[in-house]
Amino acid sequence: MSDPSTATARRQALGALIATCVSALVVNANTSAVSILIPAISADTGTSTDTLQWAVTGYSLVGAAVIVTSGSLGDVFGRRRIFFWGLVLFIASCVLIALSQDGLGVIAGRCIQGAAGATILACGMSLLSAANTGKEQLRAVTLWGAASAVGAAAGPLVGGLLASTLGWQGLFWIDAAIAAACIPVTLLAVQESRDPTRSRSIDFAGTVLIAAVLAPLIFALTNGSAWGWLSWQTIGCFGITIAAAVGFVMVERRVRAPLLDLNLLRNTILVGATLSILLGSGTVNAIMYVVSLYFQDPATLGMDAFQAGLATLPVAAAAVVLSPLITPIVGKIGARTTIAVGFMIMTGSFAALAFVQESWTYALFVLPLIGVAAGMSLQNGPCSSLSTAAVDPSEVGAASGISNMARYVGAAVMTAIVASVYGGVGARRMDAGETDGAALADAFSWSSISMGIWCALGIALALLVARGVTRGPRSFEAAAAASSLSHTLVPPESVTRAVGTAGSRAPR
Repeated sequence: MSDPSTATARRQALGALIATCVSALVVNANTSAVSILIPAISADTGTSTDTLQWAVTGYSLVGAAVIVTSGSLGDVFGRRRIFFWGLVLFIASCVLIALSQDGLGVIAGRCIQGAAGATILACGMSLLSAANTGKEQLRAVTLWGAASAVGAAAGPLVGGLLASTLGWQGLFWIDAAIAAACIPVTLLAVQESRDPTRSRSIDFAGTVLIAAVLAPLIFALTNGSAWGWLSWQTIGCFGITIAAAVGFVMVERRVRAPLLDLNLLRNTILVGATLSILLGSGTVNAIMYVVSLYFQDPATLGMDAFQAGLATLPVAAAAVVLSPLITPIVGKIGARTTIAVGFMIMTGSFAALAFVQESWTYALFVLPLIGVAAGMSLQNGPCSSLSTAAVDPSEVGAASGISNMARYVGAAVMTAIVASVYGGVGARRMDAGETDGAALADAFSWSSISMGIWCALGIALALLVARGVTRGPRSFEAAAAASSLSHTLVPPESVTRAVGTAGSRAPR
């Protein structure tokens, strides 16, 4: 006769696996699909694509501010409870976006969705870790990462298909329905857990200041070309960013449980790996934003949303296929070399895209874009593992939080930069009398050059990474790093301290 407690534990582990994997798939699919929908949303709401860029950067901005805080809230008040409210917030944001008649509503909904998505991802990984041990924990993390990767790969295709059939709102209605289906599973089959050893202090001030750093910075990067880089508006935005950054450092030095442990910034390996993650993830997000606009513009390739989503499939497939090969590659040539090679491939691919001409067909874009995705995979996975292997085991959670924040910051800042370059160059070329197609090709070229420069800097950063690492990444860390583009790790030693409060009551 089987032990009832063992059967209950298995049921709860399965419940956690289903709820977290399905929600991670939906969140990542939603995130990657929105860029494809921008032209359709623009045409329907009458909002310019330049303004709707905030639907992408606003999501990442809020996610960067919330990702660590949501994990802390879960540790203190219960991971299932915070995960549940993340699902509720995600559903509400989907409904708000789908019902919006103007761009402002879409942007507001996407900002709310950034908080919801970050909460779901952060607490989802924590719930998985708490519900499993040993090999089952590794298996669960791997499946969660695979679901995240599949969602990210399928998002543009599914979003494009829905936009071309049901309308762009269809994606958000379907995402809301899937997220809603996760709620009863969460309430009935997922065990509550928290970290009783963690301070109950939550760094809300740090969260607000992160947003205060990023928002004016993105405003300046987005509008600096139109305002003038030396205008009072641009300088004022940069001034607010600097003041908020100083305030953030002062706050983090004084709070009991800081959002960012400033002592970790003395670790050059962690800093190098984190900056590499920021550059790699950020440039990929940025160029795919431009690709979605360029492919669908009538003056260039003139694709519809579904065709544009289908056109990105080889890019996503390259990242998914390469993921399981990363660990063997690192074993043969080393982490630092793998990271450097990844950035070299990305730099070369962006250099190839810099030669884009109005006459280019889709076939000429495929190999360079696959190269960008492959290079990102080569540098991102090893950097994720090294960022946690470079610190003491007790600091793994904090180091992983920094890495996650870097992904969101990179996506927000790099997308703002490339949107400014694409919009500014295109407008100037059109004013100079070029045809729309030629002007947009020049804009795409300079966007690629700007991203290539950042990736070239990443090659130099690789020299800082993996020097002096005292331990290799553990299997738990390696699996999470290799199988997902965004993850929040909970150190296994913290999981063993988690206190379960099983039950099917709704969070209060």
